[in-house]
Amino acid sequence: MSHTTTDEPARRASGATVPVLAFAGIVVAVMQTLLVPVIKDLPRLLDTSPSNASWVLTSTLLSGAVATPIMGRLGDLFGKRRMLIASLSVMVVGALLSALTDALVPMIVGRTLQGFAMGAIPLGIGLMRDMLPRERLGSAMALMSSSIGVGGGLALPAAALVAQHTDWHALYYGAAGLGVLSITLTLLVVPESPLRAKGSFDLPGALGLTAGLILFLLPISKGSDWGWSSPMTLGLFAAALVVLLLWGLMELRVAAPLVDLRTTARREVLLTNLASIMVGVSFFVISLVLPQLLQLPSETGYGLGQSMVVAGLCVAPLGLTMMFTAPVYARLSARYGPRTTLIIGLVIIGIGYAGGLGLMDAAWQTVVTSVLIGAGIGLAYSSLPALIIGAVPASETGAANGLNTLMRSIGTSVSSAVIGMVLANTANDVGGTAVPTMQGFRVSFLIAAAAVAVGLVLAFFLPRRTPAAAVTQLRASSEEDANLARAEQALAGAGQPPHGFRGRVLAADGAPVARAKVTLIDRHGRQAGATLSAGDGSYTLAVPAGGPYVLAARAAGHAPLAHAATHGGDRPVDLDLSLPGETVPA
Repeated sequence: MSHTTTDEPARRASGATVPVLAFAGIVVAVMQTLLVPVIKDLPRLLDTSPSNASWVLTSTLLSGAVATPIMGRLGDLFGKRRMLIASLSVMVVGALLSALTDALVPMIVGRTLQGFAMGAIPLGIGLMRDMLPRERLGSAMALMSSSIGVGGGLALPAAALVAQHTDWHALYYGAAGLGVLSITLTLLVVPESPLRAKGSFDLPGALGLTAGLILFLLPISKGSDWGWSSPMTLGLFAAALVVLLLWGLMELRVAAPLVDLRTTARREVLLTNLASIMVGVSFFVISLVLPQLLQLPSETGYGLGQSMVVAGLCVAPLGLTMMFTAPVYARLSARYGPRTTLIIGLVIIGIGYAGGLGLMDAAWQTVVTSVLIGAGIGLAYSSLPALIIGAVPASETGAANGLNTLMRSIGTSVSSAVIGMVLANTANDVGGTAVPTMQGFRVSFLIAAAAVAVGLVLAFFLPRRTPAAAVTQLRASSEEDANLARAEQALAGAGQPPHGFRGRVLAADGAPVARAKVTLIDRHGRQAGATLSAGDGSYTLAVPAGGPYVLAARAAGHAPLAHAATHGGDRPVDLDLSLPGETVPA
């Protein structure tokens, strides 16, 4: 019997894995939020016009939107940990470039490179799915998904403090330092996922998606500057429509597409992605409105006259509450399913915005609004990856979550453009300066509430599941539990051994090993089933079809084993698995 451990899909996630991956998400959010406190000063700092300075923000948005699905797919193909480190490394290079310049073009190039870090969110979620035991997966994915809000909430007051008391370039040095720390922790703590998707990287698909997204997001970002009915804006929207349609037709014909549109068109995936856009819209509105309301002088009659730092502290609960809702989400979702949790989250966001319309008269009231909306967004964001993961094959989680993160980015960029236009059109001109009005703030909140209402309608159309099915879907690690359940049903229904592998798990001395985990991996590296050995060491694993497989066995106190075997497909194969020896307890 030949043994090899090189192909074994080791699931050795230490207790530090989840915090380290969540920290990577927080670093990404810090990078995104860095410049919020100095947005209004960028034209002066870079010695350029306001419309040119806005490219410093737009470039990050565009590169992040493009990089997210591409890095997700590369992670599925070549290793999610490897691509996570690559994303963070590009971000560090971009941050250092921006830190060393006062010129517009190098600053935009640096910010464009920083946008590549957005791929860390779907890659982190994919790593969690591949490695974590089912009982930890729900809360871990929730924490990773909400980390972008957590980082944004914490970064606002910190960035404001730095910008107020030191050179603004220190913001970039701080981001680079956090990026290096995140890379180091990932290298030390996070193991690589052994799961790989089949196929090759779809370069034409990546180029087509890049062109289509840039043509679509560019007029959204710049429409208020160019004019929404200008030939440039309308022309780019039309070009985006043509390019994305052609790209979609091409993806349907490719054997291994960048985005599997057939999977994406499934009701559950499509509705979840559309709901993600609405959650993205609602998340960004409060981030845009409350800091401005808090910092406007009290002489306006409605401004709250707070400093940049206090304004950041009042909005910080938005992110902190998102972090604290992650464990709450896990309990709710385990009991009722991620669909119900998404609906609860959207209802809470709606209540937050409705209540916020009457809570704009004091700083403490904005904190209440931040806490309520943060709790709702935490629940909603945490539900999204569970819904996506339950609807796609294990090998596509990186690309599918990348696309879902992209949908959120589209939501935030649409929100940024629309709210920017609303605030500009309702502003009062005071001595040549546009001052936002209370009417603009209220209309912005109403737009967010409308987005939440649309999200709620979409969520209600998601397929219902019983709580038991929801738990299986939420907690399934690389589909093994769902496959195991199907195998057990087949075994129970047939009344005879299924067509598959059966035998005993034995120690090096021939003694039976109870409760050893035996996992079946197909030729594409995907898990096709899993089981635990009985008290006498016996195990039974059904196979979906004949062909080559790898059986991986592991048990506490023993070294792991991976054994290649072929199944003919017509009768059970007897195969004993001898674990190669004991490991020294840690």
